[in-house]
Amino acid sequence: MTRDPNRVRIHGPLAVHALGFFEELTKRGYPPEGAVRHVQLLAHLSRWLEAEGLASGELTEERVAEFLGARRAEGYAEVPTVRWVITLLSFLPALSVAATIALATGPAEVVLEEYRHYLTHQRGLAPATVRGYVGEAKLFLSHLERPEGLDLSGLGAGEVSAYVVAQCRQRNVGSAKVMVTALRSVLRFLSLEGYTSHPLAGAVSAPSAMGGSFLPRGLSPEVVAALLASCDSTTVVGRRDSAILTVLSRLGLRAGEVAGLELEDFDWRHGELVVSGKMSRRDRLPLPSDVGEAVVAYLTGGRPRVECRAVFLRVHAPLTAMTPSNVTEIVRRACHRAHVPIARAHRLRHSAATAMLRGGASLAEVGQVLRQSRAATTAVYAKVDRVALRTLAQPWPEVHQ
Repeated sequence: MTRDPNRVRIHGPLAVHALGFFEELTKRGYPPEGAVRHVQLLAHLSRWLEAEGLASGELTEERVAEFLGARRAEGYAEVPTVRWVITLLSFLPALSVAATIALATGPAEVVLEEYRHYLTHQRGLAPATVRGYVGEAKLFLSHLERPEGLDLSGLGAGEVSAYVVAQCRQRNVGSAKVMVTALRSVLRFLSLEGYTSHPLAGAVSAPSAMGGSFLPRGLSPEVVAALLASCDSTTVVGRRDSAILTVLSRLGLRAGEVAGLELEDFDWRHGELVVSGKMSRRDRLPLPSDVGEAVVAYLTGGRPRVECRAVFLRVHAPLTAMTPSNVTEIVRRACHRAHVPIARAHRLRHSAATAMLRGGASLAEVGQVLRQSRAATTAVYAKVDRVALRTLAQPWPEVHQ
Protein backbone atom coordinates (compact mmCIF):
# COMPACT_ATOMS: atom_id res chain seq x y z
CA MET A 1 0.00 0.00 0.00
CA THR A 2 1.22 3.52 -0.80
CA ARG A 3 2.57 5.71 2.00
CA ASP A 4 2.24 8.89 -0.10
CA PRO A 5 -1.02 10.84 0.32
CA ASN A 6 -0.28 12.81 -2.84
CA ARG A 7 -0.94 9.65 -4.86
CA VAL A 8 -4.53 9.48 -3.62
CA ARG A 9 -6.83 10.90 -6.29
CA ILE A 10 -9.33 13.18 -4.59
CA HIS A 11 -11.74 15.71 -5.99
CA GLY A 12 -14.90 17.31 -4.71
CA PRO A 13 -15.59 19.65 -1.77
CA LEU A 14 -13.20 17.88 0.63
CA ALA A 15 -10.16 17.84 -1.68
CA VAL A 16 -8.65 20.93 -0.03
CA HIS A 17 -8.51 19.08 3.30
CA ALA A 18 -6.67 15.96 2.11
CA LEU A 19 -3.08 16.97 2.88
CA GLY A 20 -3.95 18.59 6.19
CA PHE A 21 -5.94 15.50 7.14
CA PHE A 22 -2.94 13.26 6.48
CA GLU A 23 -0.62 15.54 8.49
CA GLU A 24 -3.03 15.65 11.42
CA LEU A 25 -3.37 11.86 11.45
CA THR A 26 0.41 11.35 11.49
CA LYS A 27 0.72 13.89 14.33
CA ARG A 28 -1.73 11.76 16.29
CA GLY A 29 0.39 8.65 15.86
CA TYR A 30 -1.23 6.92 12.90
CA PRO A 31 1.31 5.00 10.79
CA PRO A 32 1.67 6.36 7.22
CA GLU A 33 -0.15 3.39 5.66
CA GLY A 34 -3.11 3.79 8.00
CA ALA A 35 -3.21 7.56 7.48
CA VAL A 36 -3.28 7.11 3.70
CA ARG A 37 -6.12 4.58 4.03
CA HIS A 38 -8.15 7.18 5.93
CA VAL A 39 -7.35 9.80 3.26
CA GLN A 40 -8.77 7.35 0.72
CA LEU A 41 -11.97 7.17 2.79
CA LEU A 42 -12.05 10.99 2.79
CA ALA A 43 -11.66 10.90 -1.03
CA HIS A 44 -14.60 8.53 -1.34
CA LEU A 45 -16.73 10.75 0.92
CA SER A 46 -15.74 13.81 -1.11
CA ARG A 47 -16.75 12.12 -4.40
CA TRP A 48 -20.07 11.13 -2.85
CA LEU A 49 -20.76 14.69 -1.66
CA GLU A 50 -19.95 16.00 -5.14
CA ALA A 51 -22.28 13.47 -6.78
CA GLU A 52 -25.07 14.47 -4.37
CA GLY A 53 -24.50 18.15 -5.06
CA LEU A 54 -23.59 18.84 -1.43
CA ALA A 55 -20.99 21.21 0.00
CA SER A 56 -18.69 20.37 2.90
CA GLY A 57 -20.75 22.62 5.18
CA GLU A 58 -23.77 20.37 4.64
CA LEU A 59 -22.03 17.34 6.12
CA THR A 60 -24.17 16.15 9.02
CA GLU A 61 -24.52 12.92 10.95
CA GLU A 62 -27.41 11.90 8.70
CA ARG A 63 -25.31 12.58 5.58
CA VAL A 64 -22.48 10.45 6.95
CA ALA A 65 -24.96 7.62 7.54
CA GLU A 66 -26.24 7.96 3.97
CA PHE A 67 -22.68 7.87 2.63
CA LEU A 68 -21.87 4.70 4.55
CA GLY A 69 -25.07 3.11 3.28
CA ALA A 70 -24.03 3.90 -0.28
CA ARG A 71 -20.54 2.54 0.41
CA ARG A 72 -22.06 -0.69 1.70
CA ALA A 73 -24.32 -0.96 -1.37
CA GLU A 74 -21.27 -0.59 -3.64
CA GLY A 75 -19.81 -3.73 -2.11
CA TYR A 76 -17.03 -2.30 0.04
CA ALA A 77 -15.89 -4.92 2.54
CA GLU A 78 -14.80 -2.30 5.08
CA VAL A 79 -17.67 -0.04 6.18
CA PRO A 80 -16.93 1.83 9.43
CA THR A 81 -19.53 3.11 11.85
CA VAL A 82 -21.00 6.61 11.70
CA ARG A 83 -19.44 7.54 15.04
CA TRP A 84 -16.01 6.34 13.92
CA VAL A 85 -16.14 8.47 10.75
CA ILE A 86 -17.31 11.47 12.74
CA THR A 87 -14.39 11.04 15.14
CA LEU A 88 -11.95 10.93 12.24
CA LEU A 89 -13.42 14.03 10.63
CA SER A 90 -13.30 15.91 13.93
CA PHE A 91 -9.50 15.91 13.57
CA LEU A 92 -10.03 18.69 10.99
CA PRO A 93 -11.41 21.76 12.81
CA ALA A 94 -11.47 23.66 9.48
CA LEU A 95 -14.12 21.24 8.23
CA SER A 96 -16.55 22.31 10.98
CA VAL A 97 -18.17 18.87 10.99
CA ALA A 98 -18.35 18.57 14.77
CA ALA A 99 -20.36 21.78 15.07
CA THR A 100 -22.79 20.62 12.42
CA ILE A 101 -23.24 17.21 13.99
CA ALA A 102 -23.76 18.64 17.45
CA LEU A 103 -26.97 20.38 16.40
CA ALA A 104 -29.96 19.05 18.29
CA THR A 105 -32.58 17.37 16.15
CA GLY A 106 -35.52 17.01 18.55
CA PRO A 107 -37.05 18.48 21.72
CA ALA A 108 -35.31 16.01 24.03
CA GLU A 109 -31.95 16.68 22.34
CA VAL A 110 -32.46 20.43 22.81
CA VAL A 111 -33.07 19.97 26.54
CA LEU A 112 -30.06 17.64 26.85
CA GLU A 113 -27.75 20.12 25.11
CA GLU A 114 -28.93 22.92 27.41
CA TYR A 115 -28.45 20.64 30.42
CA ARG A 116 -24.94 19.69 29.26
CA HIS A 117 -24.05 23.38 28.92
CA TYR A 118 -25.48 24.08 32.39
CA LEU A 119 -23.42 21.29 34.01
CA THR A 120 -20.23 22.31 32.23
CA HIS A 121 -20.32 26.09 32.41
CA GLN A 122 -22.47 26.88 35.44
CA ARG A 123 -21.81 23.91 37.71
CA GLY A 124 -18.22 23.35 36.54
CA LEU A 125 -18.47 19.55 36.72
CA ALA A 126 -15.79 17.26 35.32
CA PRO A 127 -16.39 15.91 31.78
CA ALA A 128 -16.86 12.33 33.03
CA THR A 129 -19.49 13.50 35.54
CA VAL A 130 -21.25 15.53 32.86
CA ARG A 131 -21.40 12.48 30.59
CA GLY A 132 -22.87 10.37 33.40
CA TYR A 133 -25.50 12.94 34.37
CA VAL A 134 -26.51 13.60 30.76
CA GLY A 135 -26.81 9.85 30.19
CA GLU A 136 -29.20 9.53 33.12
CA ALA A 137 -31.11 12.60 31.93
CA LYS A 138 -31.47 11.08 28.46
CA LEU A 139 -32.88 7.88 29.93
CA PHE A 140 -35.33 9.84 32.09
CA LEU A 141 -36.54 12.05 29.22
CA SER A 142 -36.97 9.02 26.96
CA HIS A 143 -39.63 7.77 29.39
CA LEU A 144 -41.49 11.09 29.08
CA GLU A 145 -41.28 11.62 25.33
CA ARG A 146 -44.47 11.01 23.38
CA PRO A 147 -45.16 10.82 19.63
CA GLU A 148 -46.53 14.36 19.75
CA GLY A 149 -43.38 15.67 21.48
CA LEU A 150 -41.99 16.36 24.95
CA ASP A 151 -44.20 18.32 27.35
CA LEU A 152 -42.66 18.66 30.81
CA SER A 153 -45.08 21.28 32.14
CA GLY A 154 -47.45 18.61 33.46
CA LEU A 155 -44.77 16.46 35.07
CA GLY A 156 -45.71 15.64 38.66
CA ALA A 157 -44.16 14.15 41.78
CA GLY A 158 -46.06 10.88 41.36
CA GLU A 159 -44.58 10.26 37.93
CA VAL A 160 -41.09 11.05 39.20
CA SER A 161 -41.47 8.75 42.21
CA ALA A 162 -42.75 5.92 40.03
CA TYR A 163 -39.75 6.28 37.73
CA VAL A 164 -37.32 6.19 40.69
CA VAL A 165 -38.95 3.06 42.15
CA ALA A 166 -38.86 1.28 38.79
CA GLN A 167 -35.20 2.15 38.23
CA CYS A 168 -34.12 1.14 41.74
CA ARG A 169 -35.68 -2.29 41.24
CA GLN A 170 -33.46 -2.81 38.18
CA ARG A 171 -30.17 -1.57 39.64
CA ASN A 172 -27.74 -2.34 42.41
CA VAL A 173 -27.39 0.13 45.29
CA GLY A 174 -24.36 1.92 43.81
CA SER A 175 -26.01 2.48 40.43
CA ALA A 176 -29.26 3.55 42.10
CA LYS A 177 -27.46 6.19 44.15
CA VAL A 178 -25.85 7.61 41.01
CA MET A 179 -29.24 7.69 39.29
CA VAL A 180 -30.85 9.49 42.23
CA THR A 181 -28.13 12.15 42.37
CA ALA A 182 -28.27 12.76 38.62
CA LEU A 183 -32.08 12.86 38.56
CA ARG A 184 -32.21 15.45 41.33
CA SER A 185 -29.74 17.53 39.34
CA VAL A 186 -31.73 17.40 36.10
CA LEU A 187 -34.99 18.17 37.91
CA ARG A 188 -33.41 21.23 39.54
CA PHE A 189 -32.27 22.33 36.07
CA LEU A 190 -35.73 21.79 34.55
CA SER A 191 -37.31 23.87 37.31
CA LEU A 192 -34.67 26.59 37.00
CA GLU A 193 -35.23 26.89 33.24
CA GLY A 194 -39.03 26.84 33.56
CA TYR A 195 -39.60 23.49 31.87
CA THR A 196 -41.57 22.26 34.90
CA SER A 197 -44.26 24.25 36.66
CA HIS A 198 -42.88 23.57 40.16
CA PRO A 199 -39.73 22.07 41.77
CA LEU A 200 -39.66 18.27 41.73
CA ALA A 201 -36.19 17.39 43.02
CA GLY A 202 -37.68 16.71 46.46
CA ALA A 203 -39.82 13.95 44.98
CA VAL A 204 -36.70 11.84 44.35
CA SER A 205 -36.31 9.59 47.38
CA ALA A 206 -33.03 7.92 48.25
CA PRO A 207 -32.46 4.16 47.70
CA SER A 208 -33.57 2.06 50.64
CA ALA A 209 -30.04 1.03 51.61
CA MET A 210 -28.77 2.99 54.59
CA GLY A 211 -26.45 5.78 53.52
CA GLY A 212 -23.93 4.95 56.20
CA SER A 213 -23.79 1.25 55.41
CA PHE A 214 -21.07 1.64 52.80
CA LEU A 215 -17.79 0.08 53.88
CA PRO A 216 -14.82 1.11 51.74
CA ARG A 217 -12.83 -1.89 50.58
CA GLY A 218 -9.23 -1.11 49.82
CA LEU A 219 -6.72 -3.60 48.51
CA SER A 220 -4.14 -5.00 50.91
CA PRO A 221 -0.51 -3.80 50.63
CA GLU A 222 0.41 -7.27 49.36
CA VAL A 223 -2.13 -7.06 46.52
CA VAL A 224 -1.03 -3.54 45.58
CA ALA A 225 2.59 -4.74 45.48
CA ALA A 226 1.53 -7.66 43.26
CA LEU A 227 -0.23 -5.30 40.84
CA LEU A 228 2.88 -3.13 40.52
CA ALA A 229 5.13 -6.17 40.15
CA SER A 230 2.95 -7.46 37.29
CA CYS A 231 4.00 -4.51 35.06
CA ASP A 232 6.86 -5.28 32.67
CA SER A 233 9.30 -2.40 33.21
CA THR A 234 11.20 -3.31 30.03
CA THR A 235 8.31 -2.12 27.84
CA VAL A 236 6.73 1.31 27.31
CA VAL A 237 3.29 -0.05 28.21
CA GLY A 238 4.65 -1.62 31.40
CA ARG A 239 6.32 1.62 32.49
CA ARG A 240 3.16 3.59 31.75
CA ASP A 241 0.92 1.16 33.62
CA SER A 242 3.31 1.05 36.58
CA ALA A 243 3.26 4.86 36.79
CA ILE A 244 -0.54 4.94 36.66
CA LEU A 245 -0.91 2.27 39.35
CA THR A 246 1.60 4.10 41.55
CA VAL A 247 -0.28 7.38 41.22
CA LEU A 248 -3.57 5.67 42.02
CA SER A 249 -2.32 3.72 45.03
CA ARG A 250 -0.12 6.42 46.59
CA LEU A 251 -2.09 9.60 45.97
CA GLY A 252 -5.63 8.21 45.79
CA LEU A 253 -6.49 10.03 42.59
CA ARG A 254 -9.69 9.19 40.75
CA ALA A 255 -9.46 7.52 37.34
CA GLY A 256 -10.62 10.71 35.63
CA GLU A 257 -8.03 12.79 37.47
CA VAL A 258 -5.24 10.45 36.37
CA ALA A 259 -6.46 10.56 32.78
CA GLY A 260 -6.60 14.36 32.97
CA LEU A 261 -3.03 14.90 34.20
CA GLU A 262 -0.94 17.09 31.91
CA LEU A 263 2.81 17.58 31.71
CA GLU A 264 2.53 21.08 33.20
CA ASP A 265 0.82 19.69 36.30
CA PHE A 266 4.12 18.32 37.64
CA ASP A 267 6.15 20.93 39.50
CA TRP A 268 9.44 19.03 39.67
CA ARG A 269 11.36 21.90 41.26
CA HIS A 270 9.06 22.08 44.30
CA GLY A 271 8.08 18.41 44.35
CA GLU A 272 4.35 19.06 43.90
CA LEU A 273 1.53 17.89 41.67
CA VAL A 274 -1.48 19.96 40.59
CA VAL A 275 -4.69 17.91 40.38
CA SER A 276 -7.80 19.12 38.55
CA GLY A 277 -10.75 17.55 40.35
CA LYS A 278 -14.47 18.00 40.86
CA MET A 279 -16.15 21.40 40.63
CA SER A 280 -13.12 22.71 38.65
CA ARG A 281 -10.96 22.52 41.77
CA ARG A 282 -7.20 22.62 41.35
CA ASP A 283 -5.29 21.29 44.34
CA ARG A 284 -1.55 21.01 44.94
CA LEU A 285 -0.33 17.76 46.46
CA PRO A 286 3.14 16.80 47.61
CA LEU A 287 4.80 14.50 45.09
CA PRO A 288 6.20 11.38 46.82
CA SER A 289 9.57 10.25 45.48
CA ASP A 290 8.30 6.85 44.32
CA VAL A 291 5.50 8.48 42.35
CA GLY A 292 7.94 10.91 40.75
CA GLU A 293 10.36 8.11 39.87
CA ALA A 294 7.63 6.00 38.26
CA VAL A 295 6.35 8.91 36.16
CA VAL A 296 9.86 9.93 35.09
CA ALA A 297 10.62 6.34 34.06
CA TYR A 298 7.67 6.50 31.68
CA LEU A 299 8.32 10.02 30.39
CA THR A 300 11.96 9.30 29.60
CA GLY A 301 11.51 5.68 28.69
CA GLY A 302 9.32 5.68 25.63
CA ARG A 303 6.38 8.08 25.98
CA PRO A 304 5.63 9.10 22.37
CA ARG A 305 6.67 12.59 21.32
CA VAL A 306 3.36 14.08 20.22
CA GLU A 307 1.68 17.45 20.59
CA CYS A 308 -0.83 16.10 23.12
CA ARG A 309 0.10 17.43 26.59
CA ALA A 310 -1.56 14.62 28.54
CA VAL A 311 0.93 12.67 30.66
CA PHE A 312 -0.49 9.22 29.96
CA LEU A 313 -1.19 8.34 26.33
CA ARG A 314 -2.77 5.49 24.45
CA VAL A 315 -0.32 3.18 22.72
CA HIS A 316 -2.34 2.82 19.51
CA ALA A 317 -3.26 5.61 17.12
CA PRO A 318 -4.62 8.09 17.63
CA LEU A 319 -2.03 8.79 20.35
CA THR A 320 -4.36 10.83 22.52
CA ALA A 321 -4.96 11.15 26.24
CA MET A 322 -6.31 8.12 28.05
CA THR A 323 -9.92 8.10 29.21
CA PRO A 324 -11.09 7.19 32.73
CA SER A 325 -12.27 3.83 31.40
CA ASN A 326 -8.78 3.23 29.97
CA VAL A 327 -7.31 3.80 33.45
CA THR A 328 -9.79 1.37 35.01
CA GLU A 329 -8.97 -1.18 32.32
CA ILE A 330 -5.27 -0.95 33.25
CA VAL A 331 -6.17 -1.86 36.84
CA ARG A 332 -8.31 -4.75 35.62
CA ARG A 333 -5.52 -6.15 33.43
CA ALA A 334 -3.02 -5.84 36.27
CA CYS A 335 -5.37 -7.85 38.51
CA HIS A 336 -5.57 -10.52 35.83
CA ARG A 337 -1.77 -10.70 35.52
CA ALA A 338 -1.31 -10.80 39.29
CA HIS A 339 -3.98 -13.53 39.69
CA VAL A 340 -6.00 -11.51 42.19
CA PRO A 341 -9.75 -10.71 42.17
CA ILE A 342 -10.68 -8.08 39.58
CA ALA A 343 -10.88 -4.56 41.02
CA ARG A 344 -11.65 -1.10 39.67
CA ALA A 345 -9.45 1.96 39.88
CA HIS A 346 -11.46 3.39 42.79
CA ARG A 347 -10.38 0.46 44.99
CA LEU A 348 -6.86 1.89 44.86
CA ARG A 349 -8.21 5.22 46.12
CA HIS A 350 -9.60 3.34 49.12
CA SER A 351 -6.25 1.56 49.46
CA ALA A 352 -4.42 4.90 49.65
CA ALA A 353 -6.81 6.14 52.37
CA THR A 354 -6.55 3.02 54.53
CA ALA A 355 -2.75 2.98 54.11
CA MET A 356 -2.57 6.56 55.38
CA LEU A 357 -4.70 5.65 58.40
CA ARG A 358 -2.48 2.67 59.16
CA GLY A 359 0.50 5.01 58.96
CA GLY A 360 -0.93 7.24 61.68
CA ALA A 361 -2.61 9.97 59.59
CA SER A 362 -5.74 11.58 60.99
CA LEU A 363 -9.07 11.53 59.16
CA ALA A 364 -8.66 15.26 58.48
CA GLU A 365 -5.29 14.63 56.85
CA VAL A 366 -6.72 11.80 54.75
CA GLY A 367 -9.53 14.11 53.63
CA GLN A 368 -6.97 16.72 52.55
CA VAL A 369 -5.04 14.25 50.42
CA LEU A 370 -8.23 12.84 48.86
CA ARG A 371 -9.52 16.43 48.38
CA GLN A 372 -12.88 15.67 49.97
CA SER A 373 -14.82 18.79 50.90
CA ARG A 374 -17.09 17.10 53.46
CA ALA A 375 -15.73 15.57 56.65
CA ALA A 376 -18.60 13.06 56.63
CA THR A 377 -17.30 11.62 53.37
CA THR A 378 -13.89 10.90 54.89
CA ALA A 379 -15.36 9.69 58.20
CA VAL A 380 -16.49 6.48 56.50
CA TYR A 381 -12.86 5.32 56.55
CA ALA A 382 -13.01 5.21 60.35
CA LYS A 383 -15.02 1.99 59.94
CA VAL A 384 -12.07 0.17 58.39
CA ASP A 385 -9.48 1.49 60.85
CA ARG A 386 -10.13 -1.39 63.25
CA VAL A 387 -7.01 -0.73 65.33
CA ALA A 388 -8.19 2.75 66.22
CA LEU A 389 -11.73 1.55 66.81
CA ARG A 390 -10.55 -1.00 69.39
CA THR A 391 -9.61 1.85 71.71
CA LEU A 392 -13.26 2.90 71.76
CA ALA A 393 -14.59 -0.53 72.67
CA GLN A 394 -15.80 -0.97 76.23
CA PRO A 395 -15.11 -4.17 78.17
CA TRP A 396 -17.96 -6.61 78.36
CA PRO A 397 -19.68 -6.17 81.75
CA GLU A 398 -19.20 -9.02 84.18
CA VAL A 399 -22.31 -10.86 85.27
CA HIS A 400 -22.50 -11.44 89.03
CA GLN A 401 -24.67 -14.35 90.09
